[in-house]
Formats: sequence, C-alpha cells, structure tokens
Amino acid sequence: MTFVLVVPVKNSKNAMGSSIKKVNKKIKTIWWRIKSYTAMYYYGQPSKKLKIIGVTGTNGKTTTTTLLYKVATELGYKAGLIGTVENIIAGERMPTTHTTPDSITLTKLLAKMVEKGCEYVFIEVSSHALDQGRVLGLNFVGGVFTNLTHDHLDYHKNFDNYFTAKKKLFQMLPHRAFALTNIDNEYGIKMLEGIKANQFSYGFVGEPDKVHFHGDIKKLDFHGLALSFNDIEIKSKLLGRFNAYNLLAVWSACSLLGYDMKRVNKILENIEPPAGRFQHFTAHNGVLVIVDYAHTPDALEKILKTIHEIKKENSKIISVFGCGGDRDPLKRRIMGKIGMTFSDIAIFTSDNPRNEDPMKIIEMMQGNLNEEEKKKVKIIPDRREAIIESLKIAQSGDVVLCAGKGHETYQEIKGVKYHFNDMEELKKFLD
Repeated sequence: MTFVLVVPVKNSKNAMGSSIKKVNKKIKTIWWRIKSYTAMYYYGQPSKKLKIIGVTGTNGKTTTTTLLYKVATELGYKAGLIGTVENIIAGERMPTTHTTPDSITLTKLLAKMVEKGCEYVFIEVSSHALDQGRVLGLNFVGGVFTNLTHDHLDYHKNFDNYFTAKKKLFQMLPHRAFALTNIDNEYGIKMLEGIKANQFSYGFVGEPDKVHFHGDIKKLDFHGLALSFNDIEIKSKLLGRFNAYNLLAVWSACSLLGYDMKRVNKILENIEPPAGRFQHFTAHNGVLVIVDYAHTPDALEKILKTIHEIKKENSKIISVFGCGGDRDPLKRRIMGKIGMTFSDIAIFTSDNPRNEDPMKIIEMMQGNLNEEEKKKVKIIPDRREAIIESLKIAQSGDVVLCAGKGHETYQEIKGVKYHFNDMEELKKFLD
C-alpha cells in the first residue's frame, strides 16, 4: 500500500515565483563572474599593472573621484578616471553611460590606461556594479566610503540589500589595501566589520583622537570653505558642508597613498568642482543660480541646508526639481517633502520621466504634503518652463537651485533623449 502525503502550501504561486527569481539571480551572478574573469584574462589582467582606488556611497562619489584624479595629475602622475560624468585616460576625455561600466568595457578601459602609461585609476563603484560583479578581480589598493542614504531601492528592494552590495567593495580589498570610511555616517563602522584591509576613518563629528583623519569647518560661505584637517589649515573654492566631507575624504586618501601633502594642500585650494556639482554663478540681476545633480533625498536635503547656512538672512530659496521615471518611486514623496520644507518656493517639475507620465510622478511627490504645505509648491511639468518661472520669481539676493540633472545634457522622454541642460537654460534666459 502506498501513502501519499499532501502538504498544503500557502501562496504557492508566490513561493514558486520567489524560488524562480532566486535561481535566476544565481544564474546571472555566475554569468557576471564568467564575464568579469574572462575579460580580465583576455586583456592581460591590466588591473594588476595599476593602482586602483574605488569610491562607493550614495552621494559624493563623482566629486571625490574627480578631485583625486585632478590632484594626482597635478602632482605629475598619469592617471585615469571612470565615473558618472566622464571617463578620462591620461587627459583624453570620453563619454560614459553608466557610473561603473560593464565588466568588458571596464577592462578595456583599464587596458588602454596601461597602454597610455597610467599609474593610478580612480573609479566610482556603484551598488549595481558591485551586485553584478562588474569589478570582480580588480587590483584595488584602496576603497573609500562616502555615505549611505535612501536610493536605488527599486533595484535592491530594501536597505539591507543596498548596504550589503556597497560593502562588497570592502570585502574584496586585500590585506595590503586601505579601507577609508566616513565615521560620521551610521554605516561607516559597519563597512569595516570583518574586512581584511587596513582600516582608517575620517569625520568631523567625533573626538579627534578617535578618528584617523579629523576635520573642522572654520568658515563656510559663498566664497568657499576654510577647513582644518588634522590641525592643518586647508582652503577651498568648493561650497557647502557636504563638500567639506568630500575634501576630507580626498585629503585622507592622498595621505594614505603617500602623496606630498604640502603640494596636495596647495592643489586643493585652486581646484574647481566637477560639472553639475554645486556649479553656481551670480546673474546680472543679483540672483545666485546653482545647478546640482542632487537626485536623492539626502543629497537634496544637504544642498538645501547648505544654502540656508550661507545665504543672506532675507533671501528666498526657490528650488526646481523632479524625480526620475522608471526608478525608485518610494523616494518621490520624501523628496517632495524635503524640497517644500527647505525652500521658500518649490517648483515640482520633470526630471527624466522616461516611460512614466510626468504628472503622475509629480502627484507622488505631493504625497506627504498637506493642503497648507501645497501652497508653497508650484506644479510646472515642463522643465524649461519651470526654470524660466523660477527666474521670473527670483529677486536680487535670492537663490535659485536647479537640482536633479546636474551635468546631464539630455532629458529622456518616452525612450527618446532630447538635448537639455539646466545650466544652458538658465544662462539662455538670463542673457
């Protein structure tokens, strides 16, 4: 006699779907590993002939890697840069489509850097790239962690997965490498737990004797920053508290790389910000205009708080920003609330709507606002019209912030990229 035991499974379809997703993820992971290592050996393992520094975090990757590249080249080293705005090989610039390229493109770039005689390479390492194994097998001599805040949860599903992806950079660092972390971020210490590399920290908040690289902000205004790093005076043209962190990360990494720090200090005094990162000018009518790539809740809040810290007492802040379509919808209502809270007038507009209806995105941005708060908000879906409106409203001494697109020279709508650049639009209207 045969007995058959039937066990009922709740949500069997969901369970099966979840299992299939896990299997697919494992297959993808194996495929990504094969691609990475095949490319590495095909191109002669170029990373072994380079000193690669990877920078990861939600915000600050572009500024940190760009400043490191500029310092290295000013010191006379041949260097490469791989990141969001552009890729550079020993001074030769080329466009980029991803923060961190796919493993084959990345290895080809590294091979060309070896060919051109580069010694150092500074790479923005995204959470997507780490999750997908794009940087597997690279010869990292150092890793830098800037911060971790809400972003990309449409891909990672939850914050733990996002953190786990970021930490992979530090887990792959060898014993001889350095791991440099922002100790003021709540995830800074966690990034260092259980890793093999030499551990170092930087920050402004903690006691100086408990941080390897400690900073103090002496002055912060629209002329720049006056700082002290380990009791050494540093000046910079860059603006804002968040850039003080970027500068301290760069200064700390340069020290760990053994650079001539007297020369580094001088270089940092004259260095300009990367394209679309707190780029600013004062218009003929006395309005201060700022363009920034801030497209996460944390970045938007930091830049608006920075403007509050350094603007004139009675000046208004008028912000223009949107949220990207086909991307993390959870952050839209958060960003809408932040923009309204820290602006005198917030103009909700389109970012890159992609395949979504811009008005539906804007409606989601209003999700955390009550009727009184909505009175501080203007809804103008056309980004060009929104920018023009902000400039019409602004009076001498006021600040106009165009956030979210920064260096981008396009707006993506229904699968088509149309030429659009915030700085161009601002200058066009003000001329």
